[in-house]
Order: sequence, then structure tokens, then C-alpha cells
Amino acid sequence: MPTPDFALYLVTDRTQTQGRDLLWVLEQALDGGARAVQLREKDLCGKDLFTLAEKTKLLCDRYNAQLFINDRIDVALAIGVAGVQLGKDSIPVDVARALLGPNSIIGVSTHSPEEAQKAEQSGADFLLFGPVFFTPSKARYGAPQGLAALQKTLAKTSLPVYAIGGIKAENVPDLRQALIRGVALISAILSAADPGKEVKTLLRLLARQIVAGNRPTSI
Repeated sequence: MPTPDFALYLVTDRTQTQGRDLLWVLEQALDGGARAVQLREKDLCGKDLFTLAEKTKLLCDRYNAQLFINDRIDVALAIGVAGVQLGKDSIPVDVARALLGPNSIIGVSTHSPEEAQKAEQSGADFLLFGPVFFTPSKARYGAPQGLAALQKTLAKTSLPVYAIGGIKAENVPDLRQALIRGVALISAILSAADPGKEVKTLLRLLARQIVAGNRPTSI
């Protein structure tokens, strides 16, 4: 089973780049050490998403980074990326696996221990869990899950788990006791004045804070 070997998972949202070109911001982040990117631009039509995915793939290849496409199996297959990120409204994991093959990495976004268990049983390779902390983009869905819910989810699955939602450099130490594989971030990097510097700071903190037993082989 393919396994993610990164600690920091950068999720895109071109509305949070402070007006800067998304590809420029991604290049700064990759230069800072990011090695996994999820292209998540749900409002784009198929043609525009494909074009952006092609450009992002070339950029990721230059830095030996893995690219994941949110939801769109067709784009992932056409571009030849590392894998996909699926949500509760996406196609089932087993169908995605049949289409993508055994070597693609499939991540699933979850919001409860039960969802995490179901995703593992369906054949997911890794999980996102959140939102752990408060984040404006998810405020309309209710209160953040919190660290206790994260711990419960970790107890229910053997898959690598990435915390998402309101993750910033200052709250990475709060994850000290959680056996997470790493963190997934959007605004903390995309909105940063210096995305590359922010990535370096986060990777340093993750190297200190993530419990060794569930850390990736490289960051």
C-alpha cells in the first residue's frame, strides 16, 4: 500500500494568496521545503483546472514534490499525479482505486472517528481530520473538532493522519502528544508574507513536535 512520506501537506486556495499568483506562491513554498501539494480549486471548470494542474505538476516535479488533485479523478489520470484527495461527496474510495490503480495514493478528508474508520475500511491510504482549530473558512459548519476528537480518531485508525483546520506555527506545539503524521495547511502558508520562510518554520516545529513513532521518513 502506498504511504505518504511528507509531514507538511499544502492545500491550495488561490483566493487566499493576498492577490499574488498562486503558482508564484507555490514555488516559494516548494523552495522552502514543501514536498506535497493538493490542488483544490473547486470553482474552476474542467479545462481551466486541467491547465492549472499541468502547470502545477511541472512545478512540483522541479522540486521532487508530490501533487494531489482534489476530487477530480479524470484530471489526476490525465496529468499523472501522485494521487487524489476525496471528500464525503466524492466517488467511493474503492471506485477511485479501481480507476487509479494500486500505486496511486488516495487521501480522504474526515470529520469524525467513524468517518476515519469507514475510509480505512474502504481502502484509503491516509486521512485528513479536522477542522482541529478554529478557521474562518469552516466557521459556518460549527465549532472546531478540537484535540480530543483528533485523539479519538487516531485511536480508531492505523492510517497516517494529518491534522487540518486553523493550523499555524503557534499551535503546532499543541499537537505534541498526538500521533499524527503531519499537518495540512492553507492560509498559514498561502497568506504568509514569505511563504518559503513560513514553510521552513513549520517544518522545524514539526520535526521537534511530531512524535517519532508516526513521523514520515523525511520532511
